[in-house]
Amino acid sequence: MELQRGRSFLHRCAGSGDVVHAGLVVTLLIGVWYAQALEVNTGKVNFIEVMNGSSVLLPCTYASCIGIKNLYFNWQYKDNGTMVKLCEATIPAEGVEPNVKIYHERVEFVGSSKKNNISILLHNVTFEDQGEYICFARNPKEKERNHSAIFTLYVVDELKEVDNTLTVIIVSVLGGVIGLIILIMVVKAVVLAVLSQVQEKNKECLVSSSGNDNTENGLPGTKADSKPTPKA
Repeated sequence: MELQRGRSFLHRCAGSGDVVHAGLVVTLLIGVWYAQALEVNTGKVNFIEVMNGSSVLLPCTYASCIGIKNLYFNWQYKDNGTMVKLCEATIPAEGVEPNVKIYHERVEFVGSSKKNNISILLHNVTFEDQGEYICFARNPKEKERNHSAIFTLYVVDELKEVDNTLTVIIVSVLGGVIGLIILIMVVKAVVLAVLSQVQEKNKECLVSSSGNDNTENGLPGTKADSKPTPKA
């Protein structure tokens, strides 16, 4: 119904010659459609390096603004161009845990539909496990549109030791600079305080010296005025 209204509106715009307006409406409709689409995500970092023989989490989450119903998902491994299915399941509705079918003995499903999580755990990793893993999902509410995200696994004998020397040097230099700035500010504050006190004392000395000079010179308002005037 909404689609028909949108089409009729576009026809009216085109019939009236408002091509620009029609283009804006189409762009808006496409933007709204993509905003409601299912999103599959394997995290900000879509690769990981693990040691041979260890276990590794292959993360995957999903999100949809229009909700889900019978959401189908699976994990696949790209083995020399051939896609090998590791597991699959259908989530009937939001918050309903799926019955996951596992096709690989070292794969464990650790996700939860309550958290929109469809991650898996791969145990006892071998060098043959290195490669691309695809998290696939399809939401029937979006007319069976397919969505996927790739996570790359690297397997090594031992993890590389990260050299933090440069980081330590940078942090040390920054710390020294900040410390120097603070020291300069403290010294400046102390010097200004001392100068202020010296200026105050100098002002007091000037006022006192001026009063003494006036007294000795017999200026009006001083003690010299109190002497009696000699009689003729």
